Amino acid sequence: MPARPDAVAALPVAPGVYRFRDAGGRVLYVGRAVELRRRVSSYWGDLRDRRHLRRMVARVAAIEALVCDSAHEAAWAERNLLERSMPPWNRVVGGLEVPVSIRVDASPEAPRFGLTSAHRTAPGVRCFGPYLGARKAELAVSGLERLYPIGHAGPARTAGERELARVRGGQATPVAQLASAVGSVLDREPTAVAAALAALTARRDAAAGAQAYEAAARLQAEIEAVEWVVAPQRVTVPVDDGDQDVTAWGDDVLVRLRIRDGRLRAWDQEVCSRPAPGTRAPAGWVPFLRRNAELAARLAALPVR
Repeated sequence: MPARPDAVAALPVAPGVYRFRDAGGRVLYVGRAVELRRRVSSYWGDLRDRRHLRRMVARVAAIEALVCDSAHEAAWAERNLLERSMPPWNRVVGGLEVPVSIRVDASPEAPRFGLTSAHRTAPGVRCFGPYLGARKAELAVSGLERLYPIGHAGPARTAGERELARVRGGQATPVAQLASAVGSVLDREPTAVAAALAALTARRDAAAGAQAYEAAARLQAEIEAVEWVVAPQRVTVPVDDGDQDVTAWGDDVLVRLRIRDGRLRAWDQEVCSRPAPGTRAPAGWVPFLRRNAELAARLAALPVR
């Protein structure tokens, strides 16, 4: 088993995307991680059911990484990169998750709250996302529907619908108010997000206290799903703001991210000098780029072999 390279220790305990290169600079593999250091370190440990990767590890000459603000952002970054370029040791183009959006229709007569494959808005309708993972998005909708029962707020036609609306509280609150509350959560407003997670957590704890363990497990899954959809991510947005390259320098390493149609499509790094290193990017990208340029410089100084 080869010794873990020093570059592994330089990786943060944070979500992100990593990349292995060989001595000729060829990209061997692109992956994503919830914790970069632990995931990348595993390649120099017991590979178990990934024994086929041993031949790749023997060829790795450099490690590169992009630190993301969430596991969701890392998932999107990996997907976008693999859709454009498939390194020899990757097997799945773009990952396995299905991209979806969440649609909130605040029509008083027929309100709807659910998933959609197309990100289209209309009068009285808002779409949020896109999100990776239809199952996660579905669970997030289920959790938020518990708190803000939009689907039960319209006119109920049957006795069963009326009773369900009464239990869920959908008849007591105007549709517009429920839609606004959901929108605040999905817009990632901190107070709204904290309130929704606290309410779901209280329901989970109450279910566990009543030994309703299946219900508690379901609520825990919904909490995790809501956290997934409200987590920050900028590498895929529904609005095309035009093509742009965002760059940053760390010592003598340039990091360039190529944004096309609102999605991160390429990630380039090169060692070169510049008299006055800086960052060229919209304000929302600056912290992301600066920390990744600094990491790129540290990793460039720690070749694997």
